[in-house]
Amino acid sequence: MANYIQEIRALAGHKPILLNASGGILLNDQGQVLLNLRTDTHNWSLPGGYLEYGETFDAACIREYREDSGIDVALVAPIGLFDQGFTTYPNGDQAQVITRLYLVRAVGGQALQQATDETLDLQYFSFDDLPPLLNQQTADMLAAAQTYCQSHEH
Repeated sequence: MANYIQEIRALAGHKPILLNASGGILLNDQGQVLLNLRTDTHNWSLPGGYLEYGETFDAACIREYREDSGIDVALVAPIGLFDQGFTTYPNGDQAQVITRLYLVRAVGGQALQQATDETLDLQYFSFDDLPPLLNQQTADMLAAAQTYCQSHEH
């Protein structure tokens, strides 16, 4: 069901819908988090995206991370479930996005070197110096990730 969301949108129009998503927190050696500059909204978010019909949160995180960043990741630990992701997209579509967030580690692949249909740029940012974010849910996820990472340092 590769066009699952398009099929739902064809029926629902711009009416608000619920969507499930999965995303990851990847840190560099300086403790900075990787964000992607989105092509649709031109602001920054965590690599990740919507589950396809029948897909798990785990599998979606790995697949979407690769699509958004070019990096293959392994799941390290779940950070949380975020259910207050209210977003209005540039075309007027509205969604409440329920996102499962994971700490991930790179296991292969290579960071994108050019823009794609979903990602304009990739950069690492300090948790204390973030760029304009997609929405409040993205900010909430980054705050939770910062707290999680600080409490799990050795």
